[in-house]
Amino acid sequence: MAVSANRLELLQIADAVAREKSIDKSIVIAAMADAIQKAARARYGQETNIRADINPQTGEMKLQRLMQVVDEVEDYDKEVALLTARERNPDAQVGDFLAEILPPMEFGRIAAQSAKQVIVQKVREAERDRQFDEYKDRIGEIVNGTVKRVEYGNVIVDLGRGEAIIRRDELIPRENYKYGDRIRAYVYDVRREQRGPQIFMSRTHPQFMAKLFTMEVPEIYEGIIEIKSVARDPGSRAKIAVISRDSSIDPVGACVGMRGSRVQAVVGELQGEKIDIIPWSGEAASFIVNALQPAEVAKVVLDEDAERIEVVVPNDQLSLAIGRRGQNVRLASQLTGWDIDIMTEQEESERRQKEFVERSNLFMDALNVDEMVGQVLASEGFTTVEEVAYVEPDEIASIDGFDEDTAGEIQERAKEYLDRIETEQDEKRSALGVTDELRDIPGITTAMMVTLGEDGVKTIEDFAGYAVDDLTGWKERKDGETKFFPGVLASFNITRGDAEAMIVDARRKAGWISEDEVEASSDEEEAETASA
Repeated sequence: MAVSANRLELLQIADAVAREKSIDKSIVIAAMADAIQKAARARYGQETNIRADINPQTGEMKLQRLMQVVDEVEDYDKEVALLTARERNPDAQVGDFLAEILPPMEFGRIAAQSAKQVIVQKVREAERDRQFDEYKDRIGEIVNGTVKRVEYGNVIVDLGRGEAIIRRDELIPRENYKYGDRIRAYVYDVRREQRGPQIFMSRTHPQFMAKLFTMEVPEIYEGIIEIKSVARDPGSRAKIAVISRDSSIDPVGACVGMRGSRVQAVVGELQGEKIDIIPWSGEAASFIVNALQPAEVAKVVLDEDAERIEVVVPNDQLSLAIGRRGQNVRLASQLTGWDIDIMTEQEESERRQKEFVERSNLFMDALNVDEMVGQVLASEGFTTVEEVAYVEPDEIASIDGFDEDTAGEIQERAKEYLDRIETEQDEKRSALGVTDELRDIPGITTAMMVTLGEDGVKTIEDFAGYAVDDLTGWKERKDGETKFFPGVLASFNITRGDAEAMIVDARRKAGWISEDEVEASSDEEEAETASA
């Protein structure tokens, strides 16, 4: 800022800076006023309360020293006595400020340099705020830019009014960019940091492909076709699930386009990444069968509690269903959100035969019956001794070769076996020091108490410290693979809902939470379920 700058020049400078940095002119004028205030304090004393005003229409500068009206003056640089103030303004009251006009000041070299630094800093902060406000609303969009430089594999992109970074792991494998190349990517995060807003972009993000389809397929843009989920192995293969809200429009055909023009446009942007377009289905089994294309599926077994699914394929389809290095089943699992186990028809037959033999042997040992009776019970669908003991007697009596007396005898033996096991478990529980109070939690069995005791849990308070994952287990995804870590009670096949109810009941009994808090939490869950 030149010392000789007149009012018109001042406004012209502010206007030019505002246009160059794409910020509001008032911000530049305010920065100039701050700079003048700083220079004035250097001259009149840092403790002096000085205010500078610049008229945005005329460019006129006004410098004032503000003095607060007080009853008793403690700081003569900032305060003035009430009686003195009323000599200048009869209406002055304690707490008011008196403004004293200061004469225009000349900027020396040091003062001008200091003022320039203040203006530059304020303008830079305003520019950063503008960039952050502009791009934080563009998260989830595809933006175009020019490669500015490449640092250690990370690509710095010039967006025109900002600068973004595409990290090396967010680039499609084997992609190489150099200075000046045009690049398109997906904005997935914008952070306000000390050095300015950081804009993070990605070309490997699943939503990058989804947004490309939105740009290429008018039906998706208009909302007629919806993309339900996306799974990618960047640069190699991808799966996208779509559904049409209009029964007359084929979602897969619309995404493929005439002679594959639409999907090929996306493939070209993704460096030849092969894309499987899957029709979405609300039925998990049907959706998973579609997701495993091009493999043919013979049978699907769903376990909703464990969120796992077993898929049986013909022997000659196994390698196709799994894919190279497990790629096909891995992408299908990501697309559907289910853990998928694939086996051949032969493997399934062998496994079922093994389970049949194990159940038959269980019934033979527990009920003291011969092999034929054990096999009959297993073939009729009984899986545990509890089922045999507590099922309606007519169900056993109706089996070919059985009568009411036989059914009664089998159930009596089953109950005796369960009583014996319960006694043994209770002795173990007692030896481990697990207290009887744990029985008061609905759903807790003696066998569970033994398992809990082996894990060091002996009281209600101990149990209340568990989290749901500690009981049921949890999954972690690493390098595209999902690994399951079993919980303490995973072998008892309890659901997450049951585990949560047990923990809440234990915390209530331990006095950690009140009955009102339990009811309030229950009401919130019901409200969320209803809104969903």
